[in-house]
Amino acid sequence: MLPSRNLGPNAYLLGVPGSRHTLDTPALVLDRLALEKNIAKMAAIAERHGIGLRPHVKSHKSVRIARMQIEAGALGVSCATLGEAEAMVEAGIPGVLVTSPIVGTNKLRRFVALADHAGPRQLMVVVDDPRNVAELAVHAARLAYPLDVVIDYHAGYHRTGVTDENAALTLARAIADTGMLTLRGVQAYGGHFQHIEAPAQRKAAASQLRDAVASLVAKLESAGIPIELVTGVGTGTHEADASAGVFTEMQPGSYVFMDVEYNDVLAEGAEASPFDTSLFVQSTVISTQAPQWVTIDAGTKSFATDSGSPVAAAGVEGTSSYAFFGDEHGKLIVDPAHRPSLGAHVEFITPHCDPTVNLYDRYHVIEGDTLVDIWPIEARGRL
Repeated sequence: MLPSRNLGPNAYLLGVPGSRHTLDTPALVLDRLALEKNIAKMAAIAERHGIGLRPHVKSHKSVRIARMQIEAGALGVSCATLGEAEAMVEAGIPGVLVTSPIVGTNKLRRFVALADHAGPRQLMVVVDDPRNVAELAVHAARLAYPLDVVIDYHAGYHRTGVTDENAALTLARAIADTGMLTLRGVQAYGGHFQHIEAPAQRKAAASQLRDAVASLVAKLESAGIPIELVTGVGTGTHEADASAGVFTEMQPGSYVFMDVEYNDVLAEGAEASPFDTSLFVQSTVISTQAPQWVTIDAGTKSFATDSGSPVAAAGVEGTSSYAFFGDEHGKLIVDPAHRPSLGAHVEFITPHCDPTVNLYDRYHVIEGDTLVDIWPIEARGRL
C-alpha cells in the first residue's frame, strides 16, 4: 500500500499498535491525551478567575487544535500574522484577533476582505499609529459594518505599540473620527518576560505591566472612551495575571505543547510545570561510527535553533546531550553504557515549540504507543 500523499509517508501506520516507535523521521509527534489535558487545564484556570481566553495560534498553527480550544470554552483565538488569521477565518474559527499591526496596501486589502468574509465582530486587529488607522479606515469603507480595532500598548518591550497614555488617547480619538472603525479595547502583551526563569522577577515584571495597563485604561475611560476588552497575558504569567483583575482576557499559546524553555520557567522548586509536554520531535539513529556519540537525522531543519538545544525524552537511557551537527543531522552525546543502536528512535522535547512547529507540515497524533491520526498544520509558513 502506497502512503497517502496528503498524510505523508506514515499514513500506513495509522492504528497499528507500536507504530509510535516506527515512524519515518524526522516526525513531529503530538501526544493527544496530554494536549487535551493542557487545553482543559488552561480553560479551567480562565473560568475559575472569570477571565476570557483567546489563545494564540502562533504556537500550534492548527485549525483542529483551535477548534478544541473553542470547544473547551475559549472565546476566540489570537494570530500573530494575517496569514494565520486567514487560515483560521477560512476554517470558520470565530473571534479572531490579529496581534500585530497590518501595514501596506495589499495586506490591508486582504484584511478587509477577510473581515467581510468573517462577518461583524468576528475579526479584530491592533493598531498603534494614526497613519495606519487612516489607511485602514479607507479600505474599511467597503464594509457594511464598522471594523473592530484594538490599541496596541508597547508593554515595556517597544516592539510595537503606543509608547504612553497620551499617545493612546490621541489614537483613540483618531479611531473615533474615522467613522469606519470601532475601538474595542487595549492589548498589552509582555512577551519579553514570559521566559524569565526566576519566579519572583517574572511576577514583578508582570505586576509592573498590569499597573501601567490599569493606568492607561483609566486614562481612556476618564476621557469618555469605553474599553470593552483588555487583552494580553502569556503562558509564563498566566496564573498571576488571570487573578489580578486588570486583563479581561488572556492570549497564552505554548501551554498546549510546552518545551524546554517553558518547562524550566513554570517549574517552581521541586514542583514540575503544571502543564504536560505534549509535543516531541522523533528522530532515528543513522550512524554509530563515533565512540562518543551517535548521529541522528534531525538537525537545524528539524528544530528551531533560537533557544538552546532539544532534550531527549525517550529512546535513550542514562545521561545524554544534543548538539547540532548540520542541517539534517544532530549529535547525541551519550553514556557509552546506554548507547542507542543503529536505527533506534529517539524523541526530543523541542527547545522552542512555536518556530519548531513552523518547520513541519503535519502532526503525528499518538495515544500511548499508537499513531491514531495525522493532522495538517494549516497555518504553517503563513507569515
